[in-house]
Amino acid sequence: MSVLFQNIFAELRAIMLEAAPGMTVAEDSPSNLTLKTHWIEARTGQPAWFGWIAIKKSYVAYHIMPLYTLPALEAAVPEGLATRRQGKTCFNVKKTDDAVFAQLRELTALAARMEPDLRAAIGA
Repeated sequence: MSVLFQNIFAELRAIMLEAAPGMTVAEDSPSNLTLKTHWIEARTGQPAWFGWIAIKKSYVAYHIMPLYTLPALEAAVPEGLATRRQGKTCFNVKKTDDAVFAQLRELTALAARMEPDLRAAIGA
């Protein structure tokens, strides 16, 4: 695990925890952070996934899980993040980039504010 990726992970971890203070920390290790909701998802009977950060081989993955469910959140993804997108919820970060960090902070905070919509869509 490179020092660069550890530093990126630390910055992204701080961003997610700050932007989504109402979520529950399900896992917090040196290479993984998982945030879940405090309420139960109807389909799984478990707390719903909110966010996940993981150090991968060639990048740090930053997932905002409500992107699966909330079209308004999907529409709010800035163009600058679109180029870093892998799949529906994942953004890859390979280097320190304050502009990307700011966009991820804003998008994560919006997802947290939209938590009532997420609960209405998938909650028990």
